[in-house]
Amino acid sequence: MHVIGTVGLPGSGKGEAATVAREDGIPVVTMGDVVRQETADRGLDPAKDHGTVAQALREENGPAAIAERSLPMIEDRLETHETVLVDGIRSGTEVDVFEAAFGDAFTLVSIEAPFEVRAERIDERGRDADEADGGESLAARDERERGFGMDDAMDRADVVVENTDSLAAFHERIRSVIRTDDGKPAEAEADP
Repeated sequence: MHVIGTVGLPGSGKGEAATVAREDGIPVVTMGDVVRQETADRGLDPAKDHGTVAQALREENGPAAIAERSLPMIEDRLETHETVLVDGIRSGTEVDVFEAAFGDAFTLVSIEAPFEVRAERIDERGRDADEADGGESLAARDERERGFGMDDAMDRADVVVENTDSLAAFHERIRSVIRTDDGKPAEAEADP
């Protein structure tokens, strides 16, 4: 059993990491899907109200609410797969949930890229940065994510993958992480 969690600011490459995992036959549990479902259940627009509902879930049910709602989905996929990737960890509290549930079988990967690179990527997706998340600018999204405790989660990463080169190079780095038993490839920078 191996559970790989990804953490990173918007536009860093978490979605691309999930794509690589899927291509390798590894199921992906996206924590944002929990928020999107809750947003729809509340009769709100997932494209516009995602951030507000994510914050509300944490305020109403505690900072670990989204991670705790993700656990049954992860455990379900582990019944038929050796490895599962968890996309979109946002805080040290969420890391605590996964470490408690999976112990040494959990590897946290921080995907990192400078602000300018991330902003350019979001623009290339065909979305204005201000429209990418309910009218929030990338800087505002970064601030909201950091408010959840993302910096703490990133600091606790077992592996740091810098995503500043080509897409092919990034995919290869991610493949090297997901194809190892401990998630710690020689070419990725291990957190000291």
